[in-house]
Amino acid sequence: MKRRLFLKQSSLLGASFLLAKNLKAFEGRNVGTDAYYKIFQNPLTAHKPFVRWWWNGNKINKNELLRELTLLKEAGIGGVEINPISFPKRTDDMGIPSLRWLSKEWIDMVQYTANEAKKMGMTTDLIVGSGWPFGAEDLREEETAQVVLVHCESIEGPLQYSVRPYHIFNMIDPAVTDKNPLRNPEILAIKLVKDPMVSINDAVDYAAEIGKDKIEVTVPTGKHVVYFLVKFKAFASVINGAPGAAGSILNHMDKTTVTRYLERMSTQIQQQIGPLKNYVRALFTDSMELEGCNWCDDFAIEFQRRRGYDITPYLPFILFKVGRLGAVVDENYGAKKGAELSELLNRVRFDYEYTKACLLKERFTDTYVNWCRTLGVKSRAQAYGRGFFPLESSLEYDIPEGESWTTNYLRHKLGEEMSDEDYRRGRGYTMIDKYVSSAAHLKGKRLVSCEEMTNTYLVFNTQLELLKLGSDQSALTGITHSVWHGFNYSPLEAPFPGWIQYGSFYNERNNWWPYFHYLNAYKARLSSQLQAGDYYADMAILPANYDLWTENGVQTDPFPEKLNVPYTSLLWEAISKNGGNADYITEIILQDCKVEHGKLCYGKRKYGVLFLPGIKRMSPESMSRLLEFVQSGGRVVVIENLPQMSLGLQDREKRDAEVQALLRKLQTYPNRFIAAHKPEDNNFMEWYHRLMQQLQLPQYLRLDQPNRYVMQMRYIRDDGSEFYFIQNAHRINSVRMNISFIAPEIRKKTCWLWDLDSGTRSRVNLGKENSLLLDLGPTDAFLFVFDNHREGPVWQPLATTGSHVLDLSTQWKVELKHKQEGTSQQLVLPRLIDFKEDEQLMWFSGTAIYQRSFNWSAAGQYLLNLGKVAGVSEVFVNGQSLGVKWYGRRIYDLAAVLKNGENQIEVRITTTMGNYLKTLKDNENAQYWVNRKGREQEIQSMGLIGPVTLYTS
Repeated sequence: MKRRLFLKQSSLLGASFLLAKNLKAFEGRNVGTDAYYKIFQNPLTAHKPFVRWWWNGNKINKNELLRELTLLKEAGIGGVEINPISFPKRTDDMGIPSLRWLSKEWIDMVQYTANEAKKMGMTTDLIVGSGWPFGAEDLREEETAQVVLVHCESIEGPLQYSVRPYHIFNMIDPAVTDKNPLRNPEILAIKLVKDPMVSINDAVDYAAEIGKDKIEVTVPTGKHVVYFLVKFKAFASVINGAPGAAGSILNHMDKTTVTRYLERMSTQIQQQIGPLKNYVRALFTDSMELEGCNWCDDFAIEFQRRRGYDITPYLPFILFKVGRLGAVVDENYGAKKGAELSELLNRVRFDYEYTKACLLKERFTDTYVNWCRTLGVKSRAQAYGRGFFPLESSLEYDIPEGESWTTNYLRHKLGEEMSDEDYRRGRGYTMIDKYVSSAAHLKGKRLVSCEEMTNTYLVFNTQLELLKLGSDQSALTGITHSVWHGFNYSPLEAPFPGWIQYGSFYNERNNWWPYFHYLNAYKARLSSQLQAGDYYADMAILPANYDLWTENGVQTDPFPEKLNVPYTSLLWEAISKNGGNADYITEIILQDCKVEHGKLCYGKRKYGVLFLPGIKRMSPESMSRLLEFVQSGGRVVVIENLPQMSLGLQDREKRDAEVQALLRKLQTYPNRFIAAHKPEDNNFMEWYHRLMQQLQLPQYLRLDQPNRYVMQMRYIRDDGSEFYFIQNAHRINSVRMNISFIAPEIRKKTCWLWDLDSGTRSRVNLGKENSLLLDLGPTDAFLFVFDNHREGPVWQPLATTGSHVLDLSTQWKVELKHKQEGTSQQLVLPRLIDFKEDEQLMWFSGTAIYQRSFNWSAAGQYLLNLGKVAGVSEVFVNGQSLGVKWYGRRIYDLAAVLKNGENQIEVRITTTMGNYLKTLKDNENAQYWVNRKGREQEIQSMGLIGPVTLYTS
């Protein structure tokens, strides 16, 4: 954000903010409570959601760019991430030509967009390259990503085995998302081993056969396996790359190549328009889905230097058979191996994966961050994928980023399930979010962005309510800013439904677009507070990632194919559901912590309890820090396993002995080094509740009956005030529970409910011990603030039922205004129904206007409860609007509009579009998103379903 723009927008905060820059408006500053509330009422640009703006095929022009920017501004969007991408398939480009990435014409469009956004008070970010992971069509072969793969042939001798290299290359051809026609294979090693394999020394080397037209291997009597180790350069292409930035993936493990690529981009842009910092806030990198890239030219040399031994004799035997994205498809590939050899190879595998992660951090992450600093712009990145440190890679980015999903490949029902059997089901957040936000907390950063509600499936069936629910969940992990996924550049002239790459159809053709600004205002208010305080966590969890790397290899984040400890995020959830909170740390962080008075201290973070879920291996250095921590008064809770082995190959016997000796010392403190069994029924919420009571683990919020759908978090501001965010993640069910705010810091403070919809605040009258009977409706989320402000109206939640109940569920006149077809239809409903239950109504798309009259004469507070609603609702009584409700309970206060005698009521329900698109059989684009084979979408509920009741409270 430019300084003059910031000062203009934040003048209400007074002189204490005059030196604030960019997104650190509150950081490290002691501001008054009223300043927090004023910014809550009027959030800054930095707090408003951004959008990922796909420049589809770079088929762009200035008039359309300006039109779309204006649309976004009017919808409450604070900024755009320019994201050139390939043109979507099944779509008519209307003959519009593409601009080439980094061409003069394309750079001119970037400059124009940034300037126009600035005039509107909006922020611009720019993605590096295009698609993911980035690359270009004109990379030299030595600059392209490399992968080393293994192919095995089982043979029984005696025989003379012969094979041509072509057969090997064909069998091992990398299974990537987008194959590169330039891929160039090279055999690195040929090994013959007995099956089962007993020792690495038993391998017979056939290196002399490499380079021959026909490979000959003499196989002795018995079962054997021939291993072929093959390296591919240019093995994969950029996924969805736009013209100029498609082609081969860049080798992210080569610093010279990375530097050349980045500097080429910045140089070409700046030579034409001047410093990038005048136009963009941040340069962005999408998730590092490197398609399995695992090698560079000097990898073996670097491995030898860092680990002290040669990787090459072991390499064919530590690799698994892999598929797309490098995902393991067969962990038992090749010859059978005994326990002793498997353990040796596991240790080598850890060294290999750790070395790879180090190279990626040093050669890509550090290079990228320093490049951004040199340019004077922020670095923003999803610093994860495959092969990266899941936490440490986010530490140095100015704006680390995670991601949430409307639904993933499991097609789980967000808001309807929250399984203990599968940590992914029913969650909008992804497991990587805790790593990313924890990295930010450790570094004292308050801006943590999120690719919010990624949508590759429910494009036309996503409701605003669902977007709120999932993004609230990601906020609970520590995310503080949303970047919606995503807004498609799509001219109005494009055939319906337009140019669609992905996303939740954020488009003026969407039925709910006129109401999109309500969601954005809600998110902006929440972010205004999340970015103004520190996420509270006095406990830490150390995930067993090094065990995973050792036994199973690295996985693809944020959806790992396999986890050795699948309950890590369930443990964090259980802590939150029981009124506490925790960050993630790693062994690297642990070793960098100072131990002070029973706390692990890293920067401003202090943890008095550390959980080790399922860890079997740990370095002696980390074990020593654990012992120091426990001796100082800290507590370690080990779950399921005890760490009894060291990591890596070198000096393994010596280091194993050190680990075991340190473990024995730790066990002499049974009250502070505590072994716990994981729950047999996998119900971690109830298990943790018992454990918390047994060990008196810290909590700041007491919940009488924890609920698996209710989670919370606590933030502390610089002035000592604090707030609590509590969410019910169920879309249908309400939750009533007694809660008590028991943190000693708030005893003399006043509790307020800050309404995220209206921007108002109301004083909450708490009971004994700061208790409250909390009634959470479906998808409700409350922001409770504790500060020194004293006077104000008392919070009076609307009652869900009452006396003098009048049922209004019958005899409704309905007008169906079809948005896409521009038609109108009148009908009478004897009783309210879900449109999906009627063969004629289920295909509707638009706004249904329900009307009827009723007589009323009772005294008191009059409330209208619409019951179940599928869509956005707006209510009019006697011609006066009572407002829009777009999630949760639809209860309206009629006190100011109801009159004795006859009253007229009108309810407008705006529906989703997916059911209608199913009827467009000749529209290939529409059918892809709603009727794709294997991904056929269910008929969605729509309309006013009820029961509709009127009552007094």
